[in-house]
Amino acid sequence: MSDSPRSCDLLPEGREPILRLVPMPTDTNYAGDVFGGWIMAQVDIAGSLPAIRRARGRVVTVAVNSFVFKQPVFVGDVVSFYADIVKVGRSSITVDVVVYAQRGLRQGGEEICIKVTEAVLTYVAVDEHRRPRAVPGE
Repeated sequence: MSDSPRSCDLLPEGREPILRLVPMPTDTNYAGDVFGGWIMAQVDIAGSLPAIRRARGRVVTVAVNSFVFKQPVFVGDVVSFYADIVKVGRSSITVDVVVYAQRGLRQGGEEICIKVTEAVLTYVAVDEHRRPRAVPGE
């Protein structure tokens, strides 16, 4: 899907988002747009979910390899997070997260979807003492 507004029929086909939220007025910055830190926190949660499943246990975020805000997010948007594991190391798991905003329906217009954020994060599997541990085989 391109970064320009498109029909929401073009969301990743055959996939459900790992996380879907609607930002509220308390999630905005001084300018009235949804605060980038709120989006970053949700991206971290979304990315951790497949990492936890793959690690079969606790993980910690060790790196935000890249993070690009492509478009603003507004209060009332339906924000969908899609996450895919792109690399598994001995104790690390790298996850790609793509975020789309659905908007327009609430205002009575045509619903559109916009890719708003792309990020790559790395997690490390840890044991009960918070020490790195090996990621189990599939």
